[in-house]
Amino acid sequence: MTFGLALSSMVLLLAGISYFGWCKRAYSHWRDTISELGEVASPQCRRVSYGLFLPVGLLLVLVAMLADSLPIAGLAGCMATGYSMAAFFPCDVGSPVSGSGRQQMHNVGGAVEYLGGAYWLTQISPEWIVLHYNLYAVGAASLLVGSILLSIPGLPLRGLMQRFMEGILFGSLLLALYE
Repeated sequence: MTFGLALSSMVLLLAGISYFGWCKRAYSHWRDTISELGEVASPQCRRVSYGLFLPVGLLLVLVAMLADSLPIAGLAGCMATGYSMAAFFPCDVGSPVSGSGRQQMHNVGGAVEYLGGAYWLTQISPEWIVLHYNLYAVGAASLLVGSILLSIPGLPLRGLMQRFMEGILFGSLLLALYE
């Protein structure tokens, strides 16, 4: 059941990102962050916040509550926090590293998702070894490096970097639930 809920949250997120990205003029999945789909000045702010980010966050809360291991619950909980905070605290235009109080709360949610997610990935049992590397540890290290890169203003492929990080989180969650 938890695998199905996690998979549903990922499918909903992918569908929502695709749809709202298509609706927003001049939006680039390569350049722009996922949060910018629902930035505060956007006409679709409320639809993205409460129709995409909040449902994804709530599905991940259910995964965390139903998970049968603490590391999986922690990972899902960190992801749920990121999406729930994005729902209640939409980012400023361009999702800057600094900005309004609302932007700072938004960034706290992102930090919990990525840094907390990296921590919980290191706590998942190291059963997936490829070329002598634990895939979860590699994912955690990638999240840490990605978090630093996302904080660089004007990073050309910021959106692509964030999608890569989300792929690590959702992929790892699904892999851990599948084991």
